[in-house]
Amino acid sequence: MAKSLVIVESPAKAKTINKYLGSDYQVEASLGHIMDLPKNDIGVELKRRTFEPTLIVSPGKEKVVDRLKKLAAKADAVYLAPDPDREGEAIAAHLSMQLMPVVRDKKMVRRVTFNEITQKAVRAAFENARDVDENLVDAQQTRRVLDRLVGYQISPLLWDKVRRGLSAGRVQTVALRLIVEREQEINEFNPVEYWTIDADLLSGGGKHGFTARFVGVNGVPSRVANGVDADGKEQFLANALPDRDAVDEVVGELGAAKWTVKSVEKKERRNNPKAPFTTSKLQQEAAGRLGFNVRRTMGVAQRLYEGVELGSEGTVGLITYMRTDSTRVSPDAIAEAREFIGKLGAGYLPAKPNEFAGKKQAQAQDAHEAIRPTSVKFTPDSIRRYLSDEQYRLYKLIWQRFVSSQMTPAVFDQTTVEIEAKAKLAYDFRVTGSVLKFEGHLKFEEEEKRARHLAKEKVAKEEKVAQDQPAGAEGEDESERRLPELASGETLRLEKLDPQQKFTQPPPRYNEASLVKTLEEKGIGRPSTYASIINTIQDRDYVKKITGRFVPTEIGIVVTKLLVKNFPYIFDTQYTATLEGELDAVEDGQERWTDLLTGFYDHFEKELKVAEKHMEDIKRMEHPTEEVCEKCGSPLILKWGKFGSFFSCSNFTKSKPMTVAAGPWKKDSKAVVKKITSAFTFPMTVKAMTEDVTDFSREAGDAKQLTAAVQEAQGKGKKVVVETFSCDFTKENYAAKPDLNAPGADDVAEEEFCDNCGRVMVLRNGPFGPFMSCPGYNEDPPCKTIRKLNQKVQQKPPVQLEEACPKCGKPLLLRQGQYGEFISCSGYPKCKYIKQDLLDVKCPKCGGDIAARKTKRGDVFYGCVNYPKCDFASNQKLINETCPKCDSAYLLEVTNDKGTFWVCPNNQDALPKRRKKKGAAEEEVASTVPPCSFEKQAAQPEGEAA
Repeated sequence: MAKSLVIVESPAKAKTINKYLGSDYQVEASLGHIMDLPKNDIGVELKRRTFEPTLIVSPGKEKVVDRLKKLAAKADAVYLAPDPDREGEAIAAHLSMQLMPVVRDKKMVRRVTFNEITQKAVRAAFENARDVDENLVDAQQTRRVLDRLVGYQISPLLWDKVRRGLSAGRVQTVALRLIVEREQEINEFNPVEYWTIDADLLSGGGKHGFTARFVGVNGVPSRVANGVDADGKEQFLANALPDRDAVDEVVGELGAAKWTVKSVEKKERRNNPKAPFTTSKLQQEAAGRLGFNVRRTMGVAQRLYEGVELGSEGTVGLITYMRTDSTRVSPDAIAEAREFIGKLGAGYLPAKPNEFAGKKQAQAQDAHEAIRPTSVKFTPDSIRRYLSDEQYRLYKLIWQRFVSSQMTPAVFDQTTVEIEAKAKLAYDFRVTGSVLKFEGHLKFEEEEKRARHLAKEKVAKEEKVAQDQPAGAEGEDESERRLPELASGETLRLEKLDPQQKFTQPPPRYNEASLVKTLEEKGIGRPSTYASIINTIQDRDYVKKITGRFVPTEIGIVVTKLLVKNFPYIFDTQYTATLEGELDAVEDGQERWTDLLTGFYDHFEKELKVAEKHMEDIKRMEHPTEEVCEKCGSPLILKWGKFGSFFSCSNFTKSKPMTVAAGPWKKDSKAVVKKITSAFTFPMTVKAMTEDVTDFSREAGDAKQLTAAVQEAQGKGKKVVVETFSCDFTKENYAAKPDLNAPGADDVAEEEFCDNCGRVMVLRNGPFGPFMSCPGYNEDPPCKTIRKLNQKVQQKPPVQLEEACPKCGKPLLLRQGQYGEFISCSGYPKCKYIKQDLLDVKCPKCGGDIAARKTKRGDVFYGCVNYPKCDFASNQKLINETCPKCDSAYLLEVTNDKGTFWVCPNNQDALPKRRKKKGAAEEEVASTVPPCSFEKQAAQPEGEAA
């Protein structure tokens, strides 16, 4: 009996919805996109301006597509169920393109969407199956074509002008621009000095103390000028004095002042609940409260959405779809939340459901609800044992935010006290206190706060550190400290004045939360793109995260300046936001996608032609500097290399030495000298050499000295060469690079999750180096999700060691290389000595040293330093011990689950079996060395006592 075929994106999602559909349905995963533009071609028609994309089956997805075709040909109906967004609609359209030719009934290829993976939502989706929404597909296709046009036409420019392998992105470049411009603001920031004065006062006859802040004189606020804002409007620092003289004058007056309470104002303040999470707000809150980066947040949320095994409940999708910009919630979910809140107490439940204004609410559909739990009954604590720690923390954040969004406001009693210090003038002070009266929607936060205080009290009592101070007092929140009862006209006593000098701080660098917030405010990108934007600018090494904040690298700054200068229209923040609005119009069917692309390409093509002619050639730049060469004292020049800018001596030359043959010299020495002086500049060095040994050397400062030196060199070696003076001194331009020695610069990367199936990605090694991949990379069908690790764009400064080079005597340096740290001579490139990790065992073949080495994949082996003359190599470490049985000069160290053993190299039975090489004979010729059985245990298995 034929079944209906359902196609989703990931295996985890397939497993969850399979239990709701029954045996009449077969659920399969496409493992993400199955079609894309070709990699080796722009893949967009530009001559006739149709912008038609050339789509091909994504490399590596051929088996997946073939399997789905075979299943679709046998199925009664095909339901396309990727995620309910533009990207999911595009995947559905591509599946339809591939499967439509093989299905029996074209009308039975249908699109289903559900905002949450629950039995009710899934069944409702199948009852309301529809055709693929072409407007959504066009919007996604337009975004893809826009990105392809920018990437494939600007990137070659960067390759030619800056460095090969760079790339430009339409939205990513604008995000990078924000980071670079913020860094420029920080560098150009001029701090402003200001002073504050706090007064510690006593009331009630000296029984109660509190602190008030100086705010003005004679009712006039005290403030300090703080430049102008972006619109040119003057800015001021409130409740501040400009300098020490002004502070001393005020403090001198306050010492003899009479302190009284001028007024006491009490009022009730309400704190309203926040809307349930949109994607950007979830990313910001998870970053701030949980310390999750955007990639991690979306990875964990994806798994919560697709389903988690909950014991007898089976696999359950715990949250609604996590890519949304709507705060809308379905009436059923609100009703369930209100029922739950009603059990907490009547005061927590508002008379009617709370509503929240949000983006595009008029057009919002149930498929674009806010992020919420699929059922409030799954409280975080009730299902905690089924969740990982990160799943629990993120689910708890989503659950509490949704439930609290339908609760009553929190109520605070706020007291503001105006105080007057009367001397020659009346000096104004103010203090404000706020006390929680009713917790309302803050109930969950208050419970956690009380739990933390109880935990601190318990620890304090157990460790006996509380002594005279009541436990929990230290953790008291200042915003909720009660003020003593004060009355207008009451006399106060001054205990202490505390003037403090302060300076304004530059704007902080962006972290992930603040960058997402800024992108959202400026309308750049969409919720589903924020994670990829942040990932891309890091993967391209345009920014580096140091102590959780983004610092642009030198290459990021250079690329941004070039692109913004040469493409001012395309990479303008306002224009990028306008394009997002136009993409929304395409989605709503209000604008044709070809019209949008035509308008974009008209601007882009003009800027592209100008940039091709006028973009600065960074790769070939040579800027004079005031730096001086440490070797010869000549000026240094700032140049651009593979890893960024560096200083090079102006006396460096690439000219090769010129050989002076004896025949031409005897025939016409003047002609030879003329040829040399036309090729080189003075001073020059004349050498007579035998192979690599210099037998004679003389410097020449003019033609006469050159002639004499060449004449003298004749016959003193096998050949005579003339070379111009060249200084090879270089040094890194560390000032232009982020400080890689700063605390937090080498933070350990967090776990990453496969975008297709949600599994934790693993580190693999390939022919081009390490990369992150899905654990299903080699499965059948494979999940080929990968992420390239950052390329090397800069190095930490080399560290000079006390040890001297054994070849030339210069100090050795600890350097950073492609495969990690290594020690080499500071005289490189003249001295190419590299310190190797040598064993205390000599090579059994040639008697040379044995060194630890690494393969391209990072595996350690031990080989002779005389390679390739000597090809001795071993996968096991050599031990400087003689075999007591067969007198072998060394032993091998073998580690397995039984422990560490020292084994004779002639004991083939105890050594790890090596795979036979392709084409090798079944039986190799027997060794002339007799077999040996020696084996000695050197250490117990790891974790066991010796």
